[in-house]
Amino acid sequence: MTISSTLAILGLPGGSEWIVIALIGLLVFGRRLPEVGRSLGRSIVEFKKGIKGVEDEIEAESAEPLKPYDRRLGGDEEELRRLQQQGEAAEELKRVSQQQQQQQHQGNG
Repeated sequence: MTISSTLAILGLPGGSEWIVIALIGLLVFGRRLPEVGRSLGRSIVEFKKGIKGVEDEIEAESAEPLKPYDRRLGGDEEELRRLQQQGEAAEELKRVSQQQQQQQHQGNG
């Protein structure tokens, strides 16, 4: 199967049809054709810049690790304080447990 038969199956214009389309475009736009081309080029460049900006923003947001209290996840300052207190309590419990283990170990030694 050749490329032209594939294009025909898809319903895309062939070689002579493109020539007719170009002639119609030349008649419609005439002298404004270069201006239209520049405008189209600028539009494409601006579109690509916008896409790149969105991609950069998404990449920057995804690079930051999310914490359980993160506002992006609906957390708030009260939840942050609660989590900090839990962490401090856990550290204190761990410290006391280690001290007890050391005392028991010294008592057995």
